[in-house]
Amino acid sequence: METIDDMKTTSDFDAVVLANGDFPTHATPLAVLHNAPYVVCCDGAANEYLSRGFRPDAIVGDGDSLSVEYRAAAAGFFHPVADQETNDQTKAIAFLRQRGVRRIAILGATGKREDHTLGNISLLIDYMQQGLEVAMVTDYGIFTPACGTRTFASHPGQQVSLFNFGATGLRSEGLVYPLSDFDRWWQGTLNESTQTQLTICATGYYLLFQAH
Repeated sequence: METIDDMKTTSDFDAVVLANGDFPTHATPLAVLHNAPYVVCCDGAANEYLSRGFRPDAIVGDGDSLSVEYRAAAAGFFHPVADQETNDQTKAIAFLRQRGVRRIAILGATGKREDHTLGNISLLIDYMQQGLEVAMVTDYGIFTPACGTRTFASHPGQQVSLFNFGATGLRSEGLVYPLSDFDRWWQGTLNESTQTQLTICATGYYLLFQAH
């Protein structure tokens, strides 16, 4: 059985993708951003990041959201991608993957438009299938995509939700409510950890949310 710390510490990421949702306010995502060795902004997020006095290592996107004010200043590190078949978050992930970066935290991917939020969260499974270790850190918790049987660091009382992406044989250890092979997202929400770690047993893909 594989045991992982689910990348909760700020030193566990090789790069951060800052998306154009709500800018982080919670201490955990802010610490991840502050300690990131490499920051890639989606083009819309770059406006906020630059306005706060920070300089990303790269800006990736189609450029439609990057303000005229910052476009000239970012000329040396703006990498335009015209592909309209993917969103800017995925373009930023692909930019890092092409450079051999595998451990990636995604910040600022929730908030604002709910359709963008749902799309961004669901893409975590796609990134994992590409061989990447990704996590989405929000102001409320961490989304971690997983496959098969995995053990995650936790703590008693931690609020936990699980979203099924076609997994079967779903079982758990260390949760208040037992899991089953549910097929509706809401059925795996609002659970709670009882121990310092929790184990999800399954065949296939799922997405775990652990509240801060």
